[in-house]
This record gives sequence, C-alpha cells and structure tokens, in this order.
Amino acid sequence: MKSVKLSIALAAALLATPFVSFAQEAAAPAAEEEASSPWAISLAATTDYVFRGVSQTDNGPAFQAGVTYSAPFGLYAGVWGSNVDFGGTGGFETDYYVGWNKDLSDSWNLDLGATRYTYSGDGGFSGDYDEIIGKVTWSGPVTVTGLVAYAPDYGDYTPKAKESYASLAASYDIGETGFSVGASVGYTSVDYGDETIEGEKVDYGVTDYFDGSVSVSKGFGPATATLGYYDTFRSDADELRDNGTDNYKPGVVLTVSVALP
Repeated sequence: MKSVKLSIALAAALLATPFVSFAQEAAAPAAEEEASSPWAISLAATTDYVFRGVSQTDNGPAFQAGVTYSAPFGLYAGVWGSNVDFGGTGGFETDYYVGWNKDLSDSWNLDLGATRYTYSGDGGFSGDYDEIIGKVTWSGPVTVTGLVAYAPDYGDYTPKAKESYASLAASYDIGETGFSVGASVGYTSVDYGDETIEGEKVDYGVTDYFDGSVSVSKGFGPATATLGYYDTFRSDADELRDNGTDNYKPGVVLTVSVALP
C-alpha cells in the first residue's frame, strides 16, 4: 500500500471504503465480541486493488485473502495478502496486524491497531513499513467511521519519510433490499524529511493529496458485490498523475468478497 514520490516514479496508497479490500478492513468485523467463532476468513476478487484512492495493481485485477483471530476481551490479530503490481514484474503484499476493538455503547465503537505492510517480488521492489491506526465508528441510521493513521518510517526512503492519513466514511443500508450505498473522503500527507549533503541542508518536501469514493453494494448471503468509483484530487494529485503513472487516475472497481464463517 504505497504512494509515489513526486520526484521519482516509485511505486504506488480508503479505509472503510466498501469496494476496497485490505488488512485493516478485514480485521474490524472479526474483532466483534459477539462473533460465534474466534476465527474469521475473508476472500475477495477485485478488478483493481485500490488503497486510499491509489491503484496497487497498475489498474489490474487482484485476488485477496485474510484470516483473523479475535479474543473475547477485544484483542485481535491476523494476516492478509494480495497480489500487487507497482510497474515491475508483479509481486505480493502481506500485511500483519494486531489491535483492540471495543464497543463503547450501543452506537459507538473504538478500534486501535497496528499494521506491518510487507512486499515481495515486483522486480526487487521493497518498501516495508509499520502504521498505527485508530478508528471511531458511530452506528445509527447511517454508519460513520473516522480514521487516523501514522507511519513514522514510511517506505524505503533515505532519510526516513513520515506518512499521515485521515479519512471519513459513511454507509447507509437501504431497508431490507440488501443494498447499501457508501461514500468516503481521505487525506494523505508524506513528509520526505531532510538531510545534510556536503554541508548543505536538502529538504525533500511534502507530498499530499485527497482521495474520495462512492459505491453501491449488494449482499448475497456470505458474499457481497460492490461497484465503486474512486479518485484522487487537489494538492499534488495532478502532478502525481503526470509523473508517468496511471495509479492516481480515477477508476471504477467491481469487487466480490466472501466472509466466513
């Protein structure tokens, strides 16, 4: 789940976006205390693996799977994987996560966690990093989720880069039809830091952009089909699009996911 630095064509990175599948999303349902089994499995096939508005598969399809174990007192841990393509030969992303999920009331839920993103293949591309994530969800007529995330050592950069992310997402179930609609907006900021070269301070600057999505979903028993539109915009989004990559361009994604048990 990567972003592209302005100055180089480095590899491509909405939480709670219904048509996007990834580790932290897979973890949340499994952490509910009322779950009948401590184990939960997620499977998904998607026409494009999109993370925070950015394609992780060079606008190509992805197949994804994850497993989560949830303890009765709210702790959970799991692993999730997907194929990725950052413009090389293709590779694999494996995420390891741990967290704590707690219902604060009938309407409010708190989820605190940490995720380790790891990458293999794709022509030797590397960019493993850790991210701390906090989520607050309110469930009423509309379900609203706010998220903040921070990575103190983002990607494979020298000097160390710092990534910050915040998002707000909402979804609405349309009666007993089995349909739901969703929308989200997020903001990514990556500070590439500075270093001293031959006595001169070099500041690598900050890249930032917004992402957004709208979607419609339909449940079929344990399976859910979601059709969504995503985009990146404002700030540095246009420059990132012009940097020789299509990963930041808008697109339409179809995802079919299955949650077991």
